[in-house]
Amino acid sequence: MLRKWDAFQTYLFMRGLSAFAFTTIFTINMVYQVSAVGLNALQLVLVGTTLELAAFLFEIPTGVVADVYSRRLSIIIGFAMIGLGFLVEAIPTFATVLVAQVIWGIGYTFTSGATDAWIVDEVGNERANRAFLRASQVSQATSIVAIIVGALVATVRLNYPHLIGGGALIGLSLALILIMPEDGFQRVPASERETWGDLFKTLREGVKMIRARHIVLMIVLSSLIAGAFSEGWDRLWTKHLVDNITLPAFGGYNPVLWFGVLGIVGSFLALIATEVVQRMKLTTHKQLATATMILYGLFGIGVIAFAQAGNFVMALLVLWFVGTVRAVINPIFSSWINLHIDSNVRATVLSVDSQANALGQITMGPVIGYIGLVSGLRLAISLTGLVMFPAVLLISRIRNMTSEATVTEAATA
Repeated sequence: MLRKWDAFQTYLFMRGLSAFAFTTIFTINMVYQVSAVGLNALQLVLVGTTLELAAFLFEIPTGVVADVYSRRLSIIIGFAMIGLGFLVEAIPTFATVLVAQVIWGIGYTFTSGATDAWIVDEVGNERANRAFLRASQVSQATSIVAIIVGALVATVRLNYPHLIGGGALIGLSLALILIMPEDGFQRVPASERETWGDLFKTLREGVKMIRARHIVLMIVLSSLIAGAFSEGWDRLWTKHLVDNITLPAFGGYNPVLWFGVLGIVGSFLALIATEVVQRMKLTTHKQLATATMILYGLFGIGVIAFAQAGNFVMALLVLWFVGTVRAVINPIFSSWINLHIDSNVRATVLSVDSQANALGQITMGPVIGYIGLVSGLRLAISLTGLVMFPAVLLISRIRNMTSEATVTEAATA
């Protein structure tokens, strides 16, 4: 029998291979949906809304399962479903693309809260913070290879990256069965389980903790606002680049290769930026909140600048800037929220946070898509950038809540 790997090593492998799979697909995914499937602005956003609706409905149940039964099992199931979803999406019709979002959206909910909760329980908070940043760097490195693979195979056929990425995720799921440890998680004994009653008990405890700790509640609200922004940006920037900004000839080769260049340079920039952040050693609530607030503001400014860009060079530079900022936000935000939640409900709280983000995307996504359809992509993308500034104001308030939260939590204890 194959010996289980070290948890830190397993986490880096998991994040690296999953990043390779996702990046292979997402390097040209929106080009595939625009060019091969032929989706308009509203349909593009509806595809994203379907994905987020699936995540919204299943995020909490799957997070509770990870807290009660096994985070390892939840992660393995999740990657298998995500891979299957991408294989379905390789069939280029609007209907199959929608079905694929449901499959891989549910699969993602099995991994979203469980993955961070698993590594924190296995190695502890301090080492987990290093794991988040190091895994981000590993992901960026493997993503560079994936960008090249995705762009090259897409020049042959636009759905080939989906087949490669989907197969890699299913392979990852099988590998984790053999190598993934789970020593820090204490499973509820069979004699103490109340089946679904136990699940809802864990859910109630997670929600109760969020309500009791004002900082966690406010962080979750900031995720909702950020979600309202992200759907319009993620679904429309590629169509804006293809439809409104001319892609210059790439030495006589397929213009889709520009997306490979965009991704490779962006990955190098993100790698450098996360290394700088790691050396800064951000560990306290105030440091992490300040960093998140600044990055959210820069993100919004960059998105508005991209919407107004009048030529390819300007659009390219702004896209690299936005991508670099976003790559730094994710590990910082993970460290920030994990700083304030307890182990026994960690996956559930993280799932509630993801659900809040999904709710923001579900409510605002179709609105932004409709605006893009009737009033143009520049206005729609500009509005998504403006949505980030309420989140900046909210995080500014959260940043100054440390003493209040400490007093409240001490009194509760």
